[in-house]
Amino acid sequence: MFEKVLIANRGEVALRIHRACKEMGIKTVAVHSTVDADAMHVRLADEAICIGPALARDSYLNKAAIISAALISGADAIHPGYGFLSENADFAEMVEMHGLTFIGPSSSMIRKMGNKVLAREAAKNAGLPILPGSDGAIANYDAAEIIAQKIGYPVLIKAANGGGGKGMKVAFCKEELESAFVLAQKEAKAAFGDDTVFIEKYLQNPRHIEVQVLADNYGHVVCLGERDCSLQRNNQKIVEETPSPALNRQQREELMNVVRNAIEKIGYSNAGTLEFLFEDGHFYFLEMNTRLQVEHPITEMVTGIDIVREQIRLASGAPLGYSQKDVRIEGCAIECRINAENPQTFIPSPGKIGTWHVPGGLWVRVDSAMFSGYKVPAQYDSLVAKLIVFGRTRNATLMRLRRALGEFVIDGIETTIPLHQRLVYESEFIDGQYNIHWLQHFLKNNIQK
Repeated sequence: MFEKVLIANRGEVALRIHRACKEMGIKTVAVHSTVDADAMHVRLADEAICIGPALARDSYLNKAAIISAALISGADAIHPGYGFLSENADFAEMVEMHGLTFIGPSSSMIRKMGNKVLAREAAKNAGLPILPGSDGAIANYDAAEIIAQKIGYPVLIKAANGGGGKGMKVAFCKEELESAFVLAQKEAKAAFGDDTVFIEKYLQNPRHIEVQVLADNYGHVVCLGERDCSLQRNNQKIVEETPSPALNRQQREELMNVVRNAIEKIGYSNAGTLEFLFEDGHFYFLEMNTRLQVEHPITEMVTGIDIVREQIRLASGAPLGYSQKDVRIEGCAIECRINAENPQTFIPSPGKIGTWHVPGGLWVRVDSAMFSGYKVPAQYDSLVAKLIVFGRTRNATLMRLRRALGEFVIDGIETTIPLHQRLVYESEFIDGQYNIHWLQHFLKNNIQK
């Protein structure tokens, strides 16, 4: 087992990793930018090293600075968390080349499954259902037009190395295809430094279903159930729940079996998430996230398995130690992402936090690195907290979630708590009758007037 882990991230996920390490008897090294010198993960870590100024490109995305910090501190391994360098194959390779352990899959696997074109091909070969679309990258508009005509409109042009909704454009007809293709390429180039795109059939009313997997280096794989991430705004997840209210038992079991077999064929190891679109009783592989997910706590709540702890164990070479039949999934869990944003315009709201009071009680969890007096910086993602609740039934979970949201107090900045307080009383959400477009329509019709 590792003696010291460097945490190459910030905010709540850095604190989450620190806590898992401390419970395993592992020392931690926090890296931070100048603006994060007073952050909670920096305060609590055994060691802290400043790696650059406020801008992420000069600090949390500075590969050389992070590697140097790991070597100077004598760390055995680096945990990338999510975002930043968590799915950067070049960074993972650098970690490996310097004799350190990257807590995640190998750099070659990240390179294979992190690229959406390569992942689509790997998924198809592993027996996963995929959407009709191009066999690989689309070189130019003429090729895009041929594929679009073949699979039928509407189509979705997607960045091969994209994420977070960037580099994605929909064309509902031939007249829209050229502009969508050009814009997707430009956006992909600006966001990811690579304008490679491909095309898939665009589904009109799908659910977004993802499956959490754990796999060791010895061919053992378990699925920890699915998460429904359909409540999204601009392709950004807002609320997640498990199990999905859209699936029946047979659909769930079939999906788990297909995923487990695919992961075995691909040869993946460590924690990962396979994302699917689900419409009219059919699943279609979307992409694979070769890292920890923001919404991993709801899976932990229904399984009792500490996913971050498992990541560390698996990276150290330990076997899973249990099989699929040992995994018990009980109850329901829902996560609300609390962002420092105006709940109507979604304009970021950095600033100094005044009163900070988090909800408590049975089966209520808050993952956050905030505290009263903390200054939320403007340079990073606006997520300030995740509220996670568990109940024996979905109805019990909803009632607990309403109560917890009512107790959550954050003064000094604007947050999206009021939005969540509205959502938990909406009949479509209560009934579980929503898809990936529902929240956008709700915001347009009820808030953004």
